[in-house]
Amino acid sequence: MKIIRVETFLVPPRWLFCRVETDDGLVGWGEPVVEGRAETTRAAVEEVAELLLGEDPRRVEHLWQLMTKAAFYRGGPVLSSAVAGLDQALWDILGRSLGVPVHQLLGGAVRDRVRVYGWIGGDEPGEVGDAAAAQLDAGLTAVKINASGRVGVSPTVREIDGIVRRVATVRDAIGDGNDFAVDFHGRIGVAAARRLVPLLEPYRPLFVEEPVLPEYTHRLGDVVAATVTPIACGERLFSRADFRPALEAGIAVAQPDLSHAGGISEVRRIASLAEVYGALLAPHCPLGPLSLAASLQVAFATPNFLIQEQSIGIHYNDGAEVLDYLADRSPLAFAHGSIERWDAPGLGIEIDEDAVRAADRSGHRWRPPVWRHPDGGHAEW
Repeated sequence: MKIIRVETFLVPPRWLFCRVETDDGLVGWGEPVVEGRAETTRAAVEEVAELLLGEDPRRVEHLWQLMTKAAFYRGGPVLSSAVAGLDQALWDILGRSLGVPVHQLLGGAVRDRVRVYGWIGGDEPGEVGDAAAAQLDAGLTAVKINASGRVGVSPTVREIDGIVRRVATVRDAIGDGNDFAVDFHGRIGVAAARRLVPLLEPYRPLFVEEPVLPEYTHRLGDVVAATVTPIACGERLFSRADFRPALEAGIAVAQPDLSHAGGISEVRRIASLAEVYGALLAPHCPLGPLSLAASLQVAFATPNFLIQEQSIGIHYNDGAEVLDYLADRSPLAFAHGSIERWDAPGLGIEIDEDAVRAADRSGHRWRPPVWRHPDGGHAEW
């Protein structure tokens, strides 16, 4: 079996899919994308894919090593995301060639269902209570909110009080039987995080995500030491080497993204490394169906898994939804706040290829909103 063709598809709302085809007709799909840099990632996929042509796709580890180490310059979000999507597609082909799901190839399932959460915004505090209640009505048992909208590196007393009220509103809306997480997107500084995160403790968030920027991973230990609330990070970390200092700092939850952090191969290793430090896995996934399917396959087989992000209904999904490119939507249906394990081969989902090819003809040029702190600080979205 040899790889004969690699194609990419720029599909709304902001995703990039790749399709890997073999000489005996087997096809695998993956999702390599950097949000807002889809065209750049597409070029990287096309360059990396040159290494795959003529190779046996079932030698997944060999090809992962080749893709990541065949050039002098390695890593970073664009190259790691290109490798991630191609890696997903190779695992998809391997599973399909053997007639088994990817989680079986990772050692077999350790759970029958994966708990998932949904995003409810939070930039506008008046919306979060109703949005949280709506997600519970939709069948979820956990949600995640933005800690704030635009906020300075050192929030004012009024801004701090607004963040606390926002969190209190969500806890009141969902009750004590459900969970919520709080995402700071690295918008505040280390000192502000040490001051602010402890104020959220009475509301018992599941975790506080990315309280500071990944540039300050060496200061995460100070934030961890300031609070009993679990600290999470990892959507902007792309390898085991990136995660090690965060784990040594004491984060409780590692959040690699299956479309950024080297795909199934590397995230599985990140999960094992996290287990050594007593940390749990909660993959980042505000993306499309292939990224979600790959995340679920890892979750089914990972003992230290906590919860899975998914983006059905997220505000970024303008013009297309997560399930729109699937021939059969049923595998990703919610049941009691979870997605039930299924045993279809490979990634376990079937892509509607006609819909993908049609969407690629118009493509997209999604870009994140950009702003500057009023004090002249760094640009942020």
